[in-house]
Amino acid sequence: MHGDAAFAGQGLVAESLGLCGLEGYEIGGTLHFIINNQIGFTTSPPHSRSSPYSSDIAKAIQAPIFHVNADSPEDVVWVSSLAAEFVRTFGVDAVIDMICYRRYGHNEMDEPSFTQPIMYKTIAGHPTTRALYAKQLLDQNILSTTEATTIESKVQSFLNSEFEAASCIDQNDKKLDWLERAWSIIKDKRKKAETGVSLNHLKKLGLALCSVPEGFSIHPKLKRQLDQRAQAFQKDGPLDWAAGESLAFASLLVEGNPVRLSGQDSCRGTFSHRHAVIFDQVNENQHIPLNNLGVKQANFEVLDSPLAEASVLGFDYGYSTANPEALVVWEAQFGDFANGAQVIIDQFISSAEKKWLRLSGLVMLLPHGMEGQGPEHSSARLERYLQLCAEDNLQVVNCTTPANFFHLIRRQLHSDWRKPLIIMTPKSLLRHKLAVSVLSDMGEGTYFKRVIADESAKKPTRIILCSGKIYYDLVEARQAKKANDIAIVRLEQFYPFPESSLIEELQKYGNAPLIWCQEEPRNMGAWGFLDRRLEEVLKKAKNKHSRPHYVGRKEAASPATGIAGIHEKEQAAVVEAALFGTLQEL
Repeated sequence: MHGDAAFAGQGLVAESLGLCGLEGYEIGGTLHFIINNQIGFTTSPPHSRSSPYSSDIAKAIQAPIFHVNADSPEDVVWVSSLAAEFVRTFGVDAVIDMICYRRYGHNEMDEPSFTQPIMYKTIAGHPTTRALYAKQLLDQNILSTTEATTIESKVQSFLNSEFEAASCIDQNDKKLDWLERAWSIIKDKRKKAETGVSLNHLKKLGLALCSVPEGFSIHPKLKRQLDQRAQAFQKDGPLDWAAGESLAFASLLVEGNPVRLSGQDSCRGTFSHRHAVIFDQVNENQHIPLNNLGVKQANFEVLDSPLAEASVLGFDYGYSTANPEALVVWEAQFGDFANGAQVIIDQFISSAEKKWLRLSGLVMLLPHGMEGQGPEHSSARLERYLQLCAEDNLQVVNCTTPANFFHLIRRQLHSDWRKPLIIMTPKSLLRHKLAVSVLSDMGEGTYFKRVIADESAKKPTRIILCSGKIYYDLVEARQAKKANDIAIVRLEQFYPFPESSLIEELQKYGNAPLIWCQEEPRNMGAWGFLDRRLEEVLKKAKNKHSRPHYVGRKEAASPATGIAGIHEKEQAAVVEAALFGTLQEL
């Protein structure tokens, strides 16, 4: 259901119409009903669109458009039946443009004659639709005056009683329908999930992921990559990020959980790392390893979506609310692409549990990291998601190892609860020689680590707490300078904030000062979220240092420089300051 101003003006409408014929997003047709009341608050139709009708945008998909007068209820019913039958028969979209008006302007407190005096003078003297239809039925001797009055009274009574009932709903009542039917499996409790998998099972899955059908002409570079990965599976590693992700998906699939992954480059992966779909180099036939695991399994669906973030993320969010036992993943081409879907994130993903009593286990993969690729390809805007965190509504993480990512993905379905999961995913770490895991890190008894300790530093002179890619920059610089008296601890999960794990870790290092190191500008990234929380952690850990020190880029309006040389100098300065800067300077 749409308003006329919204249907013509909101880009999300055009985006959503564009999904109607795409595999993986079509739903067998949608009936769009425009309540065309001639007013977008105070904006008149000539100022709200460039086309004659608000429904004209639907011509782009060749949808039939039915214009009907709302003052003729029987015509509205007839047109609605016709449009619904069209959708059912042909499986495509149809639009009803119901021409009507608002008797009291945008709301009962509004005075529309301020801006539209002529139209509202006409409306003031125009009988209501109810009065017009009642007169028609009376003139046709279908109803008596008494019967018409009785019907009106019954309807008013029903509306009043429902209005009163709505005001008494207790949103904390767990008996409401948000945990009914398919969602009855959710306990809405947090407890440690068992996410490890037997090594033999993982090896079998891994080898299946590396095989292609006999006679399939695979690209030589990809064949070499799969052969190397197969050897790694047999030898317990090392396994890169794509291997960890594939194992997580495969293990869920064979447990009976469907997996859906959609995004602009999801089949191959924006950084050519995933190759979830392999193309025959001769005939372009497709092979999907995750649908050929050799055992009974659920379906894996991977889709290259249109270049439309709001509609696709909205579609996948809706998909995730329908099945709590399916893993539904939306991936941004670069993290900043989620900017175009902010309305979905703000109005549904972060707040639907409190506003609409709806749970979701949607996963968002947002490539993130300062790597000299310019401002629009650097930041997934971690700070925005952390600002939205409250009342246990989201999970926000930034993993540094394939194994931790493996456990995180499996935890999403093996937990007794469902919360949207926002993941800052890597770019350069997809192939970084240090960002690897062994198969045993994913074996039985292993689990997702919210904080990863530094076992190499026993009595450090300083503790550097960081997250994501910069960890490896710090480790390599520490090793080059043989600065073994510095502990580098990784914060893998930001929210829910792992306070107890951090306190336990910091207590191992005595009274060493704490530095938070990030590569984002000071007004971005996690610092604003962590500042006071780390102060509280130091207090509870009984550390004599009452405040954490910040190391990172200075405040900036733009997320990153667009010049690679400047980026490298900035990054080196951040790493140098974290490792060797004096505390007075920090």
